[in-house]
Amino acid sequence: MVEFVLPKNSKVTEGKTYAAPAGAKRTKTFKVYRWSPDDEANPHVDTYNIDLDACGPMVLDAIIHIKNNIDSTLTFRRSCREGICGSCAMNIDGTNTLACTKPIEEISGDVRIYPLPHMEVVKDLVPNLNHAYAQYASIEPWIKTKSPSPPADRERLQSPEERAKLDGLYECILCFCCSTSCPSYWWNSDRYLGPAILLQAYRWLADSRDEATGERLDNLEDPFRLYRCHTIMNCANTCPKGLNPSEAIAETKIMMTKRQG
Repeated sequence: MVEFVLPKNSKVTEGKTYAAPAGAKRTKTFKVYRWSPDDEANPHVDTYNIDLDACGPMVLDAIIHIKNNIDSTLTFRRSCREGICGSCAMNIDGTNTLACTKPIEEISGDVRIYPLPHMEVVKDLVPNLNHAYAQYASIEPWIKTKSPSPPADRERLQSPEERAKLDGLYECILCFCCSTSCPSYWWNSDRYLGPAILLQAYRWLADSRDEATGERLDNLEDPFRLYRCHTIMNCANTCPKGLNPSEAIAETKIMMTKRQG
């Protein structure tokens, strides 16, 4: 079990148990982390026994079923339900992933659901992403150019080969499953950007239309911002989109080395 950021001097305890409906033939037990800043109770794990015939096939379907039919106080983020927005990222069965794309049937035994690890918890399954988004803003994630803009009816063009260099980068949805699975980010998140942001940083370094490569590398030149990556590969193992942030970080380090000569 991964460690979570909890309120000071607190520990996770057993909470309430909700029985499955009478007559349910196909049930599953969900153990869900609960904590609210609105009371003085310690974090606890509530147990919900769900009739699988009454909800959809994904873990998010079960969470929504709990919210709508069993316990309306349960708090979580969700939006697209298609693995695109990253809102429902959480720790499910010990792995950071998207609740909307995680099939219930893939999990044997009880389904354990926690917020993303090593982040402050706003409430229940909702992590505080303010710091992560501030780090994202720090890399200035947009095309920066110095040459004159093309005419209004034209675009900055790329060859198919140049465009292909963005594959495996642009698909990142900033769910932060990778960063919150990275021990280096756990211990150094105040200075280390983490795999999600560094993959995003390389996405702009690899873009042939961008003309601020030197400036971007200067921004990353720091013992902590880039170089805390130790290639543990948790990030690639947990990414729900199948991306490899470690590779992007390695390519950034190569660019940094070539630049230094």
